[in-house]
Amino acid sequence: MPLQIGNENEKIMKYMLLVYGAESSWTPDEREDCMRTSMGICDELVKEGKLITSAPLQSVATAKSIRVRDGQQLVTTGPFAETTEQLGGFYLLDVETEAEAIAIASRIPPAQKGTVELRPLEDLPQ
Repeated sequence: MPLQIGNENEKIMKYMLLVYGAESSWTPDEREDCMRTSMGICDELVKEGKLITSAPLQSVATAKSIRVRDGQQLVTTGPFAETTEQLGGFYLLDVETEAEAIAIASRIPPAQKGTVELRPLEDLPQ
């Protein structure tokens, strides 16, 4: 269930958009256009009160994966899963419906070359 704040009549839904894609699928010019377009979308969402935060991630080459097994810490270089698409950034949205979150996810440029995963935030007791 998405995070809901307020009374029954006033529900605020929060969703995380996780942006996946192959780092190698973008030329430098395409990456620049993607960033410019994405920043414009972020500006719109901020004005509408629908964006909590967003950020691109540094290259997957900077990733570390941490696991603890039998009390022993294991730190490896690189992402957790070896796939053709890597997590490249995120958006944290505050919208009225899942359909609205899907519409926003469909607008961001990485959806055209990779995948944008939509995940509702869990409603935790306070």
